[in-house]
Amino acid sequence: MNRRRIINLACGFVFSLLLAVGCSQTSPQTSAQTELIISAAASLTDAMNAIQPLYQQENPEVKLTYNFGPSGSLQQQIEQGAPVDVFISAAPKQMNDLEEKGLLLSGTRKDLLKNAIVLIVPKANPKVKTFQDLMNGKVGKIGIGEPESVPAGRYAKEVLTSMNMYDKLQPKLVFAKDVRQVLTYVETGNVDAGMVYTTDAKISDKISIVATAPAGSHSPIIYPIAVIKDSKNPEAAKGFVSFLSSNTAKSVFERYGFGLAN
Repeated sequence: MNRRRIINLACGFVFSLLLAVGCSQTSPQTSAQTELIISAAASLTDAMNAIQPLYQQENPEVKLTYNFGPSGSLQQQIEQGAPVDVFISAAPKQMNDLEEKGLLLSGTRKDLLKNAIVLIVPKANPKVKTFQDLMNGKVGKIGIGEPESVPAGRYAKEVLTSMNMYDKLQPKLVFAKDVRQVLTYVETGNVDAGMVYTTDAKISDKISIVATAPAGSHSPIIYPIAVIKDSKNPEAAKGFVSFLSSNTAKSVFERYGFGLAN
């Protein structure tokens, strides 16, 4: 009797083991999950992080991995073969360059968002109330993005140039690697003023907006989006691009201060 029980137990164990192995082979949900790598301008950080759970709620089979940074740097990464499925730039220039080199998936590019440039100062700073105040001798340092690689910096340069101030302010300018670094410089008082997007200014309670760049003082601030030609998951990438134009994503973008380009 004891021997029979031992045999039954052994058979039961083997059956359970085979069943477990069989189930693991027929249910590979985790390994089969699609991953999309999204390279996006730094100014999109908060909005995109808020959108992620909303997207994955509708698309649980897709994992989103974000790569935020200056649009110029992201462009270079794509040109050098970095694995990217979707690119969102803070200016058309970077997207134009990739399109000219044949690195975008045909028919997927479109204008997604628009933004504005504002002049900000640390809270309760009486030194700067207008763009003209930047010429004041009491203003020591002004933060802007690096114009060659940071779209916000290029727009800031255009604004100051249109006011015939850029060359005169050169000794005061502190160039940052991205627009979020400009915001940090102003928040910490490392500069007396800075120029950022409206959307960046909205997320901080440590700064004040004192002026908005005049209409016509800079190129339209448009954020284009496209699927990269070498995407390993082009259909999922197209679906994500479509989701960013949905009413769900639209409400998030608007909450963070973005306007829709179309």
